[in-house]
Amino acid sequence: MNLSDYLIANEETLRLAFFGGIIAVMLLWELISPRRKLSQPRVVRWGSNIAIVVLNSAVIRWLFPFVAIGVAVFAAEHGWGLLHYTDWPLWLEVIIAVMFLDFMIYLQHVMVHAVPLLWRIHRVHHADLDYDFTTGSRFHPFEIMLSLVIKFAVILVLGPPVLAVVLFEIILNVSSMFNHGNVRIASGIDKYLRWLIVTPDMHRVHHSSEADETNTNFGFFLPWWDRLLGTYRDQPRKTHEAMQIGLRKHRDPKEVVWLHGMLLLPFKPNDSDYSIDKRAWSGASDAPDIDTATEDKTSE
Repeated sequence: MNLSDYLIANEETLRLAFFGGIIAVMLLWELISPRRKLSQPRVVRWGSNIAIVVLNSAVIRWLFPFVAIGVAVFAAEHGWGLLHYTDWPLWLEVIIAVMFLDFMIYLQHVMVHAVPLLWRIHRVHHADLDYDFTTGSRFHPFEIMLSLVIKFAVILVLGPPVLAVVLFEIILNVSSMFNHGNVRIASGIDKYLRWLIVTPDMHRVHHSSEADETNTNFGFFLPWWDRLLGTYRDQPRKTHEAMQIGLRKHRDPKEVVWLHGMLLLPFKPNDSDYSIDKRAWSGASDAPDIDTATEDKTSE
């Protein structure tokens, strides 16, 4: 059995192993070198964020008995997808497929910010009052279902190698836990690392309560789409320690920390002030200007 066959045959085991491994690494890292002081009791937040992951897993298992790799196998068996009309080396097709799938995740992320109905659902992810690795898997079940449907459609159109889908699923899980980490990376290292992958400091800006910062840095794994398409922002207006995480109008822990509040949040009034076209700072904020001297650094 070659490496490709091994990865495909053990996809679920490998994905769970990497998922468990990155959780252990991030948990230890956050305890040793946290970037920010948490504002909410860790036990309550973690309990709710983990509970919604368990709920999502149960819902997906019930509604979607097949997973992304199954769709990729189906496409391969039937010769569906653009890459089935090429004769490129496997390694090249894998690289192209992973990059394309990541770009689709970027576009999907922009879409759920741009469409008011979808923003209602996606704001469950943004409403977390703190920012740590558990935020990386905090999504409403409606968004998880939408994401899967989009992913399945992309796989059927692209026709990626099954190996590429296996690798991308692992990369997506690991990168989501990593870039939501409440961890400290030396600025000198982060400056160069964020040219290769989305770092916690880069993505944390996206979780700011300020609309012009929220609508930047949409990437999950590769940072290039933000830089190429003009949605990159280097640093928050305030320091990473002083910036406010979450949504300005949803600060009640019962609404955004407890599980029942998260599930009901999409049915609350929409936040028109978070419209994606509001890329310029209005100066309105509920958070005090702790560091007004910090300059607004944007992409060069």
